[in-house]
Amino acid sequence: MLGAGAAAVVLIVAGLVFQPWLLFVDVRVADAIPAPGASAPAAMTPVDLPTPVPGSTAPATSSPTPVEPAGPVDLLGGSLISHEHETSGTVRVIQNPDGTRQLALVGLSTSNGPDVHVWLSAGPVVEGRDGWYTAASHDHVDLGPLRGNLGDQLYDIPAEVDLSVFRTVDLWCERFAVSFGAAALS
Repeated sequence: MLGAGAAAVVLIVAGLVFQPWLLFVDVRVADAIPAPGASAPAAMTPVDLPTPVPGSTAPATSSPTPVEPAGPVDLLGGSLISHEHETSGTVRVIQNPDGTRQLALVGLSTSNGPDVHVWLSAGPVVEGRDGWYTAASHDHVDLGPLRGNLGDQLYDIPAEVDLSVFRTVDLWCERFAVSFGAAALS
């Protein structure tokens, strides 16, 4: 009788740790992702000046002035590859007109799992089984828990994050220290 009780406790604890039911539950997120905008910094346009008066020394044109984008601008992008779990979708780093930046997961499809987070990593994207563990050995910025395993999601990128250093998006399962999938940003 004691053996059956111990086995039941082990099964309950294993269920709470591994949460196998998550493999059969899909959570769809439908954030409003801005349409892809320009893929370069603000455009430059010449300033309109009046026609110079004959004999004056005023220049006919002036140097270009920056024009703020009317909408969001795509800074970087990439495609997700699978690691521990089948993963697909695209990623975009978007700069909003107010200067804030967001990471968009577009058309994400992966497995649900316990404690999966969205990371920006300084490590490379490595294909195959070796890539499952790469992100843990590099600096990273945790943008927060993955809110769902399907759909479109937005995550705020802190202003101090240097995107020339953190060039990888990783869907990282903190509980099991493994990557679900990753994308190189370019």
